[in-house]
Amino acid sequence: MEKFIIEGSIPLSGEVTPSGNKNAALPLLSACLLTDQPITLHNVPAILDVRAMRSLLESLGVEFTDIDEHTWRIQAKQVRPTDLDPDLCRAIRASILLAGPMTARCKELRLYPPGGDVIGRRRVDTHLLALRQLGADITYDRSFIFKAKTLKGANILLDEASVTATENAIMAAVTAQGDSTIRNAASEPHIQELCHFLNLLGANIENIGSNTLHIRGVPKLKGGEFTIGPDYLEVVSFIGAAVVTHGSIRIRNAGIQYLDMIRLVLGRLGVVWEMDGEDIIVPATQPLEIEPDLGDIIPEISVMPWPAFPTDLMSIAIVIATQSKGTVLFHDWMYPSRMFFTDKLVGMGARIVLCDPHRCIVQGPSKLYGEKMESPDIRAGMALLLAALSAKGQSTIRNIGQIDRGYEKVDLKLSALGAKIQRVSG
Repeated sequence: MEKFIIEGSIPLSGEVTPSGNKNAALPLLSACLLTDQPITLHNVPAILDVRAMRSLLESLGVEFTDIDEHTWRIQAKQVRPTDLDPDLCRAIRASILLAGPMTARCKELRLYPPGGDVIGRRRVDTHLLALRQLGADITYDRSFIFKAKTLKGANILLDEASVTATENAIMAAVTAQGDSTIRNAASEPHIQELCHFLNLLGANIENIGSNTLHIRGVPKLKGGEFTIGPDYLEVVSFIGAAVVTHGSIRIRNAGIQYLDMIRLVLGRLGVVWEMDGEDIIVPATQPLEIEPDLGDIIPEISVMPWPAFPTDLMSIAIVIATQSKGTVLFHDWMYPSRMFFTDKLVGMGARIVLCDPHRCIVQGPSKLYGEKMESPDIRAGMALLLAALSAKGQSTIRNIGQIDRGYEKVDLKLSALGAKIQRVSG
């Protein structure tokens, strides 16, 4: 098993370009099942979760041609509803994204329960609700069996603004007979990318970016060419890495159109950055003082559905707060295990009180010291990496396969910015 060894307290400097958005790449790959024509995807991130999705699609008969490391030619010419590898299904949460397009294309699929990060219960009921309203018959006996004679347009009200359930509903609806409306839809950047991609292939989706999508079903989709946008979660991770090391970096092609709320929230922790065209410049000098609420009340940073502050950045924000002057309450009501990595930060010297599984109080700034740690999930793993970069002395992070699931060659990118980080076996 590989691990990272990091020498901390070295300011980062230089330029970095983020990889393609992991959370866009996974549904886009699944959506390739909806047409038998060739599709070329550019800026595909070379990460473990994407490779796992590719393996699942290949087992269904999808053909892949590597034009280069980040450009794939994909054709789902002969697709078969074969039995999928249960271990591969459990390896990633995104395996559930096969349900919508396979039910639409092949009218059946057996799918084992999805896996992914261990951050608490992640229900799939919303997916079933949406697909059943479109005409799918779904049974469960240690695996899901999806069947449908014909999918028909429907007025769908999702019982939660689930990202992947919204994506499944969109993919199933674009070739269904008639019109569909999806209300309480999630609207994250990767959902918007999926909609634009499907429209490029001939779908008819309106109101993109809102929580009410209108879809007019079309008989079939064609092929096309599409470039995946930058991963805004990676962009903010590098902003955080620069901030906690008191470094100055430029992030190329940062997807600035999606960062307004994130900039507002991190600004409450005393984080600032500048924009230069499509680039972000993070200056070495940062205020790093927590802004209290009116009346000098301890502020609360809470996650909410997009366009509010995303849950996937909560771990990064907590690490930044350990280096900011003041006190702040963090609240992630979505996942009951998101905060459980904070004990590792406490072991490094952070002043954090875990109030309950959903809330913690951070008082900063704290001097962090190197430690030996395990990476529990993608986002917490990256947050621990930021803490190690900030800390005095040497840190070891094991189980870095979790980080590799969502961040492409992060050690090489950080090394290019001056960080002392090594990937070693054992």
